[in-house]
Amino acid sequence: MSEVLDLPVEAEAHEPLLHAHVYEELRRRMITGKVVPGVGLSTRGLAAELGVSQMPVRDALSRLAAEGAVRIRSKRKIEVPPMSEERFADLLECRLLLEPRAAELALPHIDAARLRQLREIDSALDRAMESGDVIGYMEGNFAFHFTLYRANGRTTQNALIETLWLQFGPYMRVVYGRYGTANLIDQHHRALEAIMARDAEALKDAIASDIADGMGLIGMRRWAGE
Repeated sequence: MSEVLDLPVEAEAHEPLLHAHVYEELRRRMITGKVVPGVGLSTRGLAAELGVSQMPVRDALSRLAAEGAVRIRSKRKIEVPPMSEERFADLLECRLLLEPRAAELALPHIDAARLRQLREIDSALDRAMESGDVIGYMEGNFAFHFTLYRANGRTTQNALIETLWLQFGPYMRVVYGRYGTANLIDQHHRALEAIMARDAEALKDAIASDIADGMGLIGMRRWAGE
């Protein structure tokens, strides 16, 4: 079930803060697959769900549209853009260029506390995989990757990676929902082993394999959620 923003009514008076909260919430829903292809988004419905006026929702959706996460065809027709072979290949190539490098740059900054955090996230991922909890898996997968990447301090690079996740997250939700989580290959264990060994090449390879495995599932479904 989608979460309602825990904002007081008087927060409407603080427009920049409110708009940022709404944007980040919708962004998080896209990345973790709480928004799926083929289901239209309603400004009015989202506003009611989040307990805010329609203005910050419209603003957030406009920003998401600029990032390629949604397509606004009219006031009442807002949707996840369709996947195509060209778009899929572009997203995959960009992820393979940026994410292994982000992990490599993060490695020198992974201290004991962050390693412990990554292990805890991975344990939660294992439980989600075993129980078939798709949303739990997607939230944990995002948490694992970005807990790792953000250690590198490269805010621009990591923002670019998040934009890529925005665009494929809804499709991963569909694929995982049909394919399930029990048979997924967990490359995060390999990533943790590489971190503990301080092996940058092994870490890059684990991240690249994780991307290829997940995106490969979308490819199996022929990009359009068949």
